[in-house]
Amino acid sequence: MANEHRFAVLIDADNISDKYIKFILDEISNEGVATYKRIYGDWTKPALGNWKNVLLEYSITPIQQYGYTTGKNATDAAMIIDAMDILYSGNVDGFCLVTSDSDFTRLASRLRESGMDVVGMGERKTPKAFIVACNKFKYLDILAKEESPAKEKEDSIKERLVKSKSEQVKKEKIIIPLPDGFEDTVEDAEMTPLETIKEAVLTIIRENSDEDDWVFIGDIGNMLLKRYPDFDVRNFGYKKLTPFIRSIDCVEIKTVRHGNSMLVYVKEKESSEAKPAKKK
Repeated sequence: MANEHRFAVLIDADNISDKYIKFILDEISNEGVATYKRIYGDWTKPALGNWKNVLLEYSITPIQQYGYTTGKNATDAAMIIDAMDILYSGNVDGFCLVTSDSDFTRLASRLRESGMDVVGMGERKTPKAFIVACNKFKYLDILAKEESPAKEKEDSIKERLVKSKSEQVKKEKIIIPLPDGFEDTVEDAEMTPLETIKEAVLTIIRENSDEDDWVFIGDIGNMLLKRYPDFDVRNFGYKKLTPFIRSIDCVEIKTVRHGNSMLVYVKEKESSEAKPAKKK
C-alpha cells in the first residue's frame, strides 16, 4: 500500500452524470489510491440532486460553488484553484480530472509539467485538446456500456423508435438551406480510430524490435498509451491487450516461458511487400 500512487480525484458535477461514479472510482483504483475525492458544483441546483444520493455512499466531499454571474463557470475556477492547492501540498502523485469540458486543458498540462500523472475521464463528446493533455483518458460512456449489455439493448430499441419517429417528423418539415459560405465550425469529438492504432502498432514494432524482429507486448501497450492517451482496448470491444493485438491480421504472436511467467512477444508478419528499414 505504501508504494501505491496517491491520486486526487476531482469531479466536475456540472457535466458528469452520477451514473458513472462506480466506473470512476474503479478505474482510478487500478492506478493507485484516491487520497482526495472531491466534487464541485452549485448544490442548490435541482439538477445535481441525483449526485447528493451517492456522495455519502462513496465518501466524496462536495464543494459548494455558487454561480455568481450568468455566463461564467465558477465551478471550473473552484476546481482549478483546489487542484493547485493540492499540487503544492505535495500529498499526491497524480490527479484524476473527471470532466468533458475543454476548460480544464491548461490545468491538465500544468499538472503534468509539475511531474504529476494526470488521468482524464469523460464522455466521447470530450474535446481532443483535453484528452491529449492527459497521460491517460478513459471514456466513461464506453465503460458503462460494457458493463450493462441489457441496458444497451434497451437503449438501442428506444433509439430506433426515436429515430423512426424523428424521420417521420422530418418528412413533414420544411428544410431551409444554409446561406452560401456558412459552415458549422463545431467538430464532433472522436476517439482515436482503430486503423490509426493498427498503423501505430506496426510502426512501434518496426522501430523497437530486436534483431529477430520481436517486441515485448507490454512495451507496445505502453508506447500506444504515450502516443494516444485515450487508447484502451475496451474502446474496441476487448478486455485484454493480447487478444486485441492478436486481432491485427498483419502481426504474429509468440509466448516465452520466463520462470513462472509466460511473456508475450509480437512481430510483423512476413509479406511480399518490402518492409521499411528499421531505425537504428
